[in-house]
Amino acid sequence: MTTRTTRRVVTFNHAFSLNSVDGALPPGCYMIETEEEPLDSMSITAYRRIATTITLPAIGTISLRKQLVAIDPEDLIAAQGRDACERAVPAINTVKR
Repeated sequence: MTTRTTRRVVTFNHAFSLNSVDGALPPGCYMIETEEEPLDSMSITAYRRIATTITLPAIGTISLRKQLVAIDPEDLIAAQGRDACERAVPAINTVKR
């Protein structure tokens, strides 16, 4: 069966976490790939998501290797929402007088 893969880059301005990844990930740009397969339908063209992955940099090594990790798309959306909320909250200056 033929599948299609879509790629997009998401940017995080703050450290973030995903359930399928241990620890916090640094801010930056991350490649997201979604693989889909076509549904059997004669009347419309539709696809079903079968996998979503994030490409992580090789942290703590000198090599150029990267790690591809399967993630839950809903978890990614939640992480993006948390990142946007952190950006929207203004920093409070506390000055002692």
